[in-house]
Amino acid sequence: MMRSTSSPHPDPLPAGEGTVHPVLFYDGVCGMCDRAVQFVLRHDRAARFRFASLQSDFARAVLARHGCQAGALDTMYLLLGAGTADERLLSRSDAILAILGDLGGPWSVPALARVLPRSWRDRAYDVIARNRYRWFGRYDQCALPPAKARERFIGGAEDTLSVQR
Repeated sequence: MMRSTSSPHPDPLPAGEGTVHPVLFYDGVCGMCDRAVQFVLRHDRAARFRFASLQSDFARAVLARHGCQAGALDTMYLLLGAGTADERLLSRSDAILAILGDLGGPWSVPALARVLPRSWRDRAYDVIARNRYRWFGRYDQCALPPAKARERFIGGAEDTLSVQR
């Protein structure tokens, strides 16, 4: 299980500082990714997760540190222990299953799929990733997060569009 904090007003993870908040990196123009972020926002009652679009400077810096390219928008990543000696980056099905497991309750059940070989899980992930724009749509630019959750998003105004949800 991921570490969490009891802070009522979570900090937005300044670059270069450690955090106990897991950070979800997502394609900011993908309709499916936007729905996934909205899902996590609704079900993350402890407000543990932070979010950053793959198009942000923050994502580019973190992913480069882990040998990944933010320009490859077909993968969701989950950063654990950001800025600490224990920092880890999960991708694809590992990231999704870790998120579901951390949400707890009924969302933990699909996380049991971790027992399946990663190659099988990632093949299913890749089919969805290849078709996500066709099935769920694509925005022209990254969407602006909902006002009540904006402090949980990492990145400046240059990383978002003024589309309100």
